[in-house]
Amino acid sequence: MPKLEVCCYSLECAMTAELAGADRIELCSAPKEGGLTPSYGLLKLAREQLTLPVHPIVRPRGGDFCYSSSEFDVIVQDLEHIRALGFPGVVVGILDAEGHIDLQRMRHIMRLCEGMAVTFHRAFDMCLNPYQALNQLTDMGVARILTSGQQQSAEIGLALLRELNGQSRGPIIMAGAGVRLTNLYKFQQIGIHELHSSARQLVASSMRYRKAGVNISVDSEVDEFAQYCVDADMVAAMKQALTLPSPAHRTL
Repeated sequence: MPKLEVCCYSLECAMTAELAGADRIELCSAPKEGGLTPSYGLLKLAREQLTLPVHPIVRPRGGDFCYSSSEFDVIVQDLEHIRALGFPGVVVGILDAEGHIDLQRMRHIMRLCEGMAVTFHRAFDMCLNPYQALNQLTDMGVARILTSGQQQSAEIGLALLRELNGQSRGPIIMAGAGVRLTNLYKFQQIGIHELHSSARQLVASSMRYRKAGVNISVDSEVDEFAQYCVDADMVAAMKQALTLPSPAHRTL
């Protein structure tokens, strides 16, 4: 059965996604950074209030995936904390300066996460050789790889996604980045069985008073009186679409 993972940046969004029929939550903070490690409060409440599998991302900062010694120490501490809270899986990824999987650090992470499902996130899309990376992650026992096929969107990366999915003898290849209701069938056609989507909508702040001329973000163009939230109707529609037979197998 195809699975839909929804990327959520708040407890409310995660609860919305669960009620709408998502199969799994990737829990993050900082959407404008592409997802960072959630706070302790968010992790704790998600563990207490959600029933579907929740896999927190562990990413200490935005930008690339080549980390300093102190940043790696932060990753290790966050992983230990997430494991202690009892999460069934985690989302993480580390590269070296040459664009290869940082094997030593990833092996250390896999030892820390024994018994948990590890998703190697879109650091995969920044690596030099995806085929070599797939083999290395397979040998490590990674459960799945979240990838756009090394393109800006998964729809553009369909060709590599098809190759990776056909070659993988271990990790599930999960398509993510620009996965929408309108293009789900394209991933089904190439045999992808797990999809990752934010299924988001931009929602206006409930604040009525809005101070003009003051912006807290370093990006002065950001609208701080709007935020991305999970669209329940979209999640439900995507999940329903995934339950239909793949277009390649439908009777005309």
